[in-house]
Amino acid sequence: MKRFRKLVIGGIESKIVVLILVAMILVTAVFLAVTFAQSRMLAGLAEETSERQKSSITSTTTGVVTAVIDDSMSRGTELHAEVADEMFRDLVVIVRMMGEYAGKLFGDPGSVAPAAYQRPDAANEGVLSAQMIFADGVEEAAISDRLGLIANMSDMMLSLCASFEIEGAYIGLPEGAMLSVNTAAGEWVRQDGSYVTFDPRERYWYQQAAEAGELIFTDVETDQATGEMCVTCAMPVIGADGELEAVVGADFFLTEIQQAVAESAGKGGYLVVVNQNGHVILSPAEKGVFRVHNSSEAFDLRQSDNAKLSRLVQDALEGKTNMRLVRMDNNSFYMIGVPMKTAGWALISVYSEDSARQPVEQLRSDFEKTQEEATAIYREQSIRSQTIVLAVLIVLLAAMLCGALAAGRRIVKPLNTITERIANTSGENMEFKMEDAYRTGDEVEELAQSFADLSRKTVEYVEEVKRVTAEKERIGTELHMANQIQEGMLPSIFPPYPDRSEFDLYATMDPAKEVGGDFYDFFLIDGDHLALVMADVSGKGIPAALFMMVSKALLKNSAMMGKSPAEILSTVNDTICTNNKMQMFVTVWMGILEISTGKITAANAGHEYPAICQKGGAFTLYKDRHGFVVGGMEGVRYREYELTLSPGDRLFLYTDGVPEATDADEALFGTERMIAALNGALDGAPAEILAAVRKSVDAFVSGAEQFDDLTMLCLEYKGT
Repeated sequence: MKRFRKLVIGGIESKIVVLILVAMILVTAVFLAVTFAQSRMLAGLAEETSERQKSSITSTTTGVVTAVIDDSMSRGTELHAEVADEMFRDLVVIVRMMGEYAGKLFGDPGSVAPAAYQRPDAANEGVLSAQMIFADGVEEAAISDRLGLIANMSDMMLSLCASFEIEGAYIGLPEGAMLSVNTAAGEWVRQDGSYVTFDPRERYWYQQAAEAGELIFTDVETDQATGEMCVTCAMPVIGADGELEAVVGADFFLTEIQQAVAESAGKGGYLVVVNQNGHVILSPAEKGVFRVHNSSEAFDLRQSDNAKLSRLVQDALEGKTNMRLVRMDNNSFYMIGVPMKTAGWALISVYSEDSARQPVEQLRSDFEKTQEEATAIYREQSIRSQTIVLAVLIVLLAAMLCGALAAGRRIVKPLNTITERIANTSGENMEFKMEDAYRTGDEVEELAQSFADLSRKTVEYVEEVKRVTAEKERIGTELHMANQIQEGMLPSIFPPYPDRSEFDLYATMDPAKEVGGDFYDFFLIDGDHLALVMADVSGKGIPAALFMMVSKALLKNSAMMGKSPAEILSTVNDTICTNNKMQMFVTVWMGILEISTGKITAANAGHEYPAICQKGGAFTLYKDRHGFVVGGMEGVRYREYELTLSPGDRLFLYTDGVPEATDADEALFGTERMIAALNGALDGAPAEILAAVRKSVDAFVSGAEQFDDLTMLCLEYKGT
């Protein structure tokens, strides 16, 4: 060793100084590395957060926009349909009044004197007037009495057309004559003064009404006189002998509805009118599915290969639909249909999904711009902060080096003693204790005291680790036993009834923890009734498992007493509520299958919708009425409903752990993926169907931790 002034080169003192210097350099390097890594991590976190915010903004805004569109389309479509339907109701009133009056005239022809009538007069063109028109070959004199009889209706028909602003009304006779009231008298007179012949018996309105025997609305046709599109409401007049006396009718021109439909086009949406035959009769679209075709070329949209469009049109003709997203013409559209009940038509409102997404995309673009500006500011401030921190570290390093030189001398001697004592702690003597040599009144004393405290705590910790390890092993053993007990309580032998060929079923339950709160059950109440239970207890772990066992036993006991599903749920609910200090509850779907008929009587206490697949079809959710959960409130009464399974039909029950299975990005598996997985295994037995669903769930979560219990049951009804 060499001495330089008061510093011994190579001694402990110099080594301490070097050690502190190296340590400070390392600390500085680590600090800078951590700061750099943290900066990158924060930048990455900010970017990730930005993406999540964009996704959240997009999702939330899309939901709001969709709700606004739904409300706007629903109100607007319903209003347009009601206005149009009111016009058709007026038309029905007029035709019925004409039919009733004509029926009285033909029923008692002697009660009125024959009235005079006029042939068409070109001078009346544009004026509402009544004229008698004949088919070719009709002998006017031979039917003069019947002509005079219906001529008594002229004033009434003129008054109705004027009051209700109807373009035309008429009554046609089986003999080939027709009394017509309209403003197109000149259309019935040729240039040479002769009259245009017209046979009402060959017209669509006459034939349809005569064939139907009741009031009808015709398809949209072009009016012979005006060339405009119109619809006719017609009604047969039947005599006392059951024979056809006449057919009355009135025209309704679709000018106003055409104008409303034409004006609806723009800003991504428009209106479409579909008649009772599924034909598009009014639409502003010039191409695509909703283009208007001639009646001979019109296509029934209910027979379209587009299943969603076909179902929408069918539902709209029967009642108001909810808003649906339909893909057609290489684009997606929101659609709502409202029936025009009087005419048997439907008004469909169409709105482009692209137009609906424009506000969302604009908001997303603005957010990205703001986020980029904030990121640039953050990076600039981060670089400035790092520069300041580096300068401070250099100053601190120099100061601490000087301090290390001064403190080194005071540290050496007691440190040597401490080192010696620590080296001697072994075997039975594991505890380091304070001595007078360490009591320097500075950090060395604190260091020694810390060693003493740490040594004492270490000894205590070792003893505590031994105790905790033993306790953990005991708890693990008990949890394993609880898992075995729970598995033993659930039916696990398949097929469960080998001698029963009327049905086949399979069920599984995979708990998220050692024990779970989900459970399923099935048991024969008698030779012709099979009980099915699918339930989910609130919470997880041991409390949920205990509550599950109690609930399962209560449900089975009540079922074996011959009660219906609703009575079983009510009884079990009241029993649990009487002593439910932990405020736990359970959702339950319970059904009783009558094996001989395939009828299922079921009740739902807040549980998931079951899925049903008819033979040759696909699985769909059966959205039954939910009651309140079991154990939530005393005195609840549950409603039952019935399902009838035919041979080959299947029933799928599950808990929320299936649709709510979550992947690493916290996305849900969802009922749509579940239904898709079910339909991907339609040819399989129940066990294969459940295996396909579990495989689809596992592929979706891709190794993410199981969040909830996964419980499923599938029943295939084969019949007697």
